[in-house]
Amino acid sequence: MKRRGMLNSHISKVLADLGHTDQIVIADAGLPVPDGVKKIDLALKPGQPAFTDVVNELLNEMVVERVTLAKEIEGNQKVYDWLKGKLQDTEQDYVDHEVFKEKTKQAKVVIRTGETTPYANCILHSGVIF
Repeated sequence: MKRRGMLNSHISKVLADLGHTDQIVIADAGLPVPDGVKKIDLALKPGQPAFTDVVNELLNEMVVERVTLAKEIEGNQKVYDWLKGKLQDTEQDYVDHEVFKEKTKQAKVVIRTGETTPYANCILHSGVIF
């Protein structure tokens, strides 16, 4: 058993396989997952695990050079403010929610959380360590 870090073996495998610009989607409980994109479902019950908890752990494990968000996330003030603070040194792209859903088709994986607040979704674009 791993001593620390990401314990979920499915997520750990995805992270180990990431290359530059590969994408991971962190999704609320309601975001549709496109056909053909792998889903790792962490949702236990409404609100658990929280979107912010999952994003936080992923940011501890991966290099993120850019994040894509739906413009509508600004209406979810708590999550939006948290993300802006957490990703203040990361390039941020904003697109309409329908465009966001189209972009999820390019992801290596969608990680579904138990989050039930609106538009709590992001696409993390992998960077490099050098």
